[in-house]
Amino acid sequence: MERPKLHLTAASARWPAALRGIESPPEQLWLRGAADILAREPKVAIVGARAPTPYGEAQARRFASALACAGVVVVSGMARGVDQCAHDAALDAGGATIGVLGCGVDRPWPAGPCAERLLREGLLLSEFEPGAPPLRRNFPLRNRVISGLCAAVVVIEAAEASGSLITARWAADQGRAVFALPGRVDHPMARGCHRLIREGASLVQDPDDVLEELGLAAPRKRSDAGRAEGDGASADLASASVLARRAFEALLGETLSADELAERLAADVAEVLTELVELELRGAVVRGAGGLYRRS
Repeated sequence: MERPKLHLTAASARWPAALRGIESPPEQLWLRGAADILAREPKVAIVGARAPTPYGEAQARRFASALACAGVVVVSGMARGVDQCAHDAALDAGGATIGVLGCGVDRPWPAGPCAERLLREGLLLSEFEPGAPPLRRNFPLRNRVISGLCAAVVVIEAAEASGSLITARWAADQGRAVFALPGRVDHPMARGCHRLIREGASLVQDPDDVLEELGLAAPRKRSDAGRAEGDGASADLASASVLARRAFEALLGETLSADELAERLAADVAEVLTELVELELRGAVVRGAGGLYRRS
């Protein structure tokens, strides 16, 4: 059975307070799904590339899962790539998520498993009337609603001309916190985030950075090496070989194949593969699609 649509105006008691103070607020909202999610706070947007790297996908899931477990509502635009990774990870963690659409809630775009799951377990929201198609001009408007609903926006990966940068700029104009995840300096999907950081966005490395901003986590003590105290990843590898520990360090912030790791470490690829298997058994690394390894 089709989930009923709920129509809200600014005069409605259920109208989100966060949207009342933004520039050019929407005049109406249409909802489908678990409408009670709209009243939950805090909300954080996770946005990024439609064609992310495996690293970007992993980080989107990592941030969304951690935030959802902390009781944060994860908001995104349901686009393929980072957005859908964030929605799915939030639901996988048993949390709440809102997909803000650039079309009518009765014809969510892109259609597919993510939209169907949001209808069952999350919430779809749009300022466009039912039946409205996903026109290109709708999406920059959609982005101001994403940021307007939220206390913070996290950009995972973005090219220089990414729509995620529009969301981040809306957020800055609305007085919301903006976080950007750094990436490889030679990768086009990192350029948008690096540009945001140059323009004043906070560099983010860990979900706790966002939770601290929201007052949901105590400030972490930092060791001289800059790690949060209590990070036991290196301690767990105390008995591992020198090559295994070097491989683990080389994967900091990276998603690499065994060949790429061997080249970086100037080591034999067969030896590197042996150590990667050992690291997998220890739970220190994960082998993803395409034989790419990342820290767990």
